Amino acid sequence: MPSRIPVLVVEDEPILRFDIVDTLNDAGFHVHEAGSATEAIEILTQNTGIRLVFTDVDMPGGMDGIKLAAYIRDRWPPLKIIVTSGYRKVTLEEIPAESCFFSKPYDPARIVSTMHRMLAN
Repeated sequence: MPSRIPVLVVEDEPILRFDIVDTLNDAGFHVHEAGSATEAIEILTQNTGIRLVFTDVDMPGGMDGIKLAAYIRDRWPPLKIIVTSGYRKVTLEEIPAESCFFSKPYDPARIVSTMHRMLAN
């Protein structure tokens, strides 16, 4: 059995986080979860094997998902990043190069296939 690829889900809405974490676990990923950018940075610092971050834009605290994505790209350049939002349209110029954006509600199967594609490159 192949090892489960570690990913991080950053979502402040517990029900939405539960749903995507459940989907990704079922798809064979090893999922870490955070409810804020601060918590996400702590997890990334402690878990150097994480390969992809899936983050919401609108979160509590001083750092939103756009700023978190930029911070991740600067600190951990190899990490793949997917950004999502239900409240605003994010342009590709706002997120790091080679990142993806999905509007909510998103199709969980498309998230999984995009993750596989991004991690294969």
